[in-house]
Amino acid sequence: MKKVAFYTLGCKLNYSETSTISRQFEQKGYQKVEFTDTPDIFIINTCSVTENADKKCKKLVKEARKVSPNAYIAIIGCYAQLKPKEIAEIEGVDAVLGAAEKFMLTDLLDGFVRPATAQVFASEIDQTTKFHHSYSYGDRTRSFLKVQDGCNYNCSFCTIPLARGTSRSDTPENILKTAREIAQTDIREIVIAGVNTGDYGIIEGKRKYRFIDLLRELDEVEGIDRFRVSSIEPNLLTDEIIEFVAQSKKFVPHFHIPLQSGSNRILRLMYRRYQRELYAERVQKIKTLMPHCCIGVDVIVGFPDETETDFLDSYNFLNEIDISYLHVFTYSERANTPAAQMPNAVPLALRSDRSKMLHSLSEKKRRYFYEQHVGNEATVLFENDVENGQLFGFTENYIRVGVKYDPLLINELKKVQLTGIDANGIMQAAEAELMSSVGFNPHR
Repeated sequence: MKKVAFYTLGCKLNYSETSTISRQFEQKGYQKVEFTDTPDIFIINTCSVTENADKKCKKLVKEARKVSPNAYIAIIGCYAQLKPKEIAEIEGVDAVLGAAEKFMLTDLLDGFVRPATAQVFASEIDQTTKFHHSYSYGDRTRSFLKVQDGCNYNCSFCTIPLARGTSRSDTPENILKTAREIAQTDIREIVIAGVNTGDYGIIEGKRKYRFIDLLRELDEVEGIDRFRVSSIEPNLLTDEIIEFVAQSKKFVPHFHIPLQSGSNRILRLMYRRYQRELYAERVQKIKTLMPHCCIGVDVIVGFPDETETDFLDSYNFLNEIDISYLHVFTYSERANTPAAQMPNAVPLALRSDRSKMLHSLSEKKRRYFYEQHVGNEATVLFENDVENGQLFGFTENYIRVGVKYDPLLINELKKVQLTGIDANGIMQAAEAELMSSVGFNPHR
C-alpha cells in the first residue's frame, strides 16, 4: 500500500477539493499519512492569490524531498493552472496538473513512477467547464461544501477567472444529497463555499437556480446543527437572503462580505460591481435585523494609484461602519491582469504601512464587537483546537471562545456564559461543568 500526503495552500475551496481528492486515493487503496510520515507520494494544492505562491511551492517541494527523497511530487491548484511550465522547472517536481485535470490524478498518474522530466497536464482554462463537487471531511468539526466554482466578474486585480474558469454550479439535488451524507458523520457545521458563492445557479452557461432557494432547502436538512455562508459579494447579498438568515433555523448570523476598498474611485479602478454606498446599506440592513451579527470584510491596500486621500477615505469608511473584523490583503501585481499595467504603483513600504494601519483597525473592531457580548449567553461549537491548556471553539456569530481543556467538549455544541476577554483577545466563558448540551443528532 503506497502512502500519500497532502498539503493545501489557500482558500476553503482548496481544502474541500484536497479532501475530496484524498478520498479518491483512499478508495483506490492508498494510505493517507501526514507530511512527515515518509510518504511515497506528495500532492501539493496551491494558491495564486499572493505573489508568494512560487516561493511557498518551492519551499514545500524542498521540504518534501528532505522528508522522502524518492517520493513522487505532484502540484495542483490555481498556481499550477496559471504557471504550469514554470512549476515543472522546479527541481524535484514530477507532475503538474491544471484545473480540469486535478480530479483525474489517480487516472493520469497511475502507478506514480517518477519520470525523467516533469510531466504537465494542463489544458487551456476555457476547457474547464465541468463542475466537480467537493467537500472536506476529517480535519475539523465543520465541513466546507463546494456549491459553485469559477467567476465571471473579471476584477482588474484578480487571476481567479484565469485559474478556475467561468462561473458554474452544482445542482441542488447533488448538494442536498451531499449535505445529507455529511449529516451521517460527526460533522456539526457546514460552510457553504464557492469562488463567487452568491453567483450560484449557473449550469452549462445558463442560470437555472437561485442561491436563496438553495439556502432554504439546506435549512431543512436534518442532522446538521449549523450552516454558514463562507463569503458573498455585496451586490449579490440581497434583502431576501439577509431576511432569510435573520429567521433561519440553522443559518448562523455571520456574513463575510468582500469590500476591497472604501474609496469609490478605487472601486471603479478595480472593476468592482458596486459603490461603497451599497456596502453601507447591506451592513445597515444586517444590523437592523441581527444586531449581534458578525460581519467580516476583505480589503486590499496599496492598489495602483491609491493616493493618501483614497486610503484615508477607505480607512474612515471602514472605521465608521458597524463591521466586526477585516481580512487585509496587501496588493501584489499579478501577471495578465489589467491592474498590473496600471500607472502610479504604490511603493512597497507604503503598502506595508497602510496594511499595518488596517490590521490595527481590525483588532479594534474585533475587540469592540466582542465587548458587546460580554455577559451574554451563546452557543459554542468546540473544535479539536487546544493550546496552553485551553480548548477553543466559535459561537454562532463567530466569536472565538476559550475554556479549560476538557476532551469531552470536542465537537460538542454547548451553551456558555461569556465572561470576558483575555490578554490575547480571546473570549472566555464559564467552566465546562456549568454548561449544558444543546442540539441532538440521532446519527451520533
